[in-house]
Amino acid sequence: MAALQARRSGLIPCAFEDVDLETYIAKVGVLDGYRVRSDLSAYDCRNNRLAQLCLEQDGFVEATEAARKKYGAARIGVFLGTSTSGILQTELAYRHLDPQTGALPPDFHYAETQNSYSLAGFVLHYLGLTGPSFVVSSACSSSAKVFANAVRMMAAGVCDAAVVGGVDSLCLSTLYGFNSLGLVSRFPCRPYDAERDGISVGEGAGFVLLERVAAANASNPMLLLGVGESSDAYHMSTPHPEGLGAKLAMRRALGSAGLKPGDIDYINLHGTATKSNDASEGKAVADVFGNSVPCSSTKGWTGHLLGAAGITEAIIAMLAVEHGFIPGSVNTQQLDPAMAIDYRIERSDARVKRALSNSFGFGGSNCSLVLGRQA
Repeated sequence: MAALQARRSGLIPCAFEDVDLETYIAKVGVLDGYRVRSDLSAYDCRNNRLAQLCLEQDGFVEATEAARKKYGAARIGVFLGTSTSGILQTELAYRHLDPQTGALPPDFHYAETQNSYSLAGFVLHYLGLTGPSFVVSSACSSSAKVFANAVRMMAAGVCDAAVVGGVDSLCLSTLYGFNSLGLVSRFPCRPYDAERDGISVGEGAGFVLLERVAAANASNPMLLLGVGESSDAYHMSTPHPEGLGAKLAMRRALGSAGLKPGDIDYINLHGTATKSNDASEGKAVADVFGNSVPCSSTKGWTGHLLGAAGITEAIIAMLAVEHGFIPGSVNTQQLDPAMAIDYRIERSDARVKRALSNSFGFGGSNCSLVLGRQA
């Protein structure tokens, strides 16, 4: 929150393992000397360390404990998103193969680290929960789609509350993979800028405790008002040039919330700072909202958090509602003149009652969330 207010970016020149790339990253430096709780040592990897570090913030463990006493451990679901899970642990393990047999080192625990479910398994054990759990891995929409999964699971009577969120940590596969696609910028990413030239990869995590409205203790609580999903399947990595899937997700989110485009006060764009993504999303937003709703991308602060982007930007949208401000867009200097939307570069105070957060993944996996207050 302080960084958003002060326009202080978390992007730094790339210094991670032995990666040799001229780019900027967002790195959680404390993880280098951090370990998971001793009774969960089999789960120790950068991704699960980041999950634990995040769980320890903002009284989240205490809030979940209160929910566990209210509903019971078996009635709280855990639905999380990640794109690469703990693949760094495998990358490191391959540097220590047995020279005679080629076997992986005996201290490598695939199931508890690289396996995508390891994240949910770790969080489930860390919080002492026994409810239904799974991991969504739909690239950059992963930790937005878990909100929809939680809503469906609660509607089906499978659980009464849910821990939703996502975690993605830095690894060589991600950095070199995006570089091989020509999508990594040599500079801090510049969403929607006329000269934008690619993403900055970051790592991050976020969690939300989702309860039924009737069960919430707070007056005028923060609400998940609507969810919209789509799959346009236009291309393995490139979004539909007219933003067809993005438009469908946003319209479904509005329909789910029973709202009109003019009822939204702020849009947190997916805004990766690639040429194709921003152009596609810009067209979609213009078609649905025109140029009357303030928009911005916050990836200039965090970099692209991939499987953790959805939850992180949903939390930023909630902060905008709670504290009454439009974050703007750090690093963006000259708005692309082709964008026919109300894109905000500078931060400003504003009454934000309802915000929409977009998360669009590879393969056309799209999700939009409407978050805010009823009153």
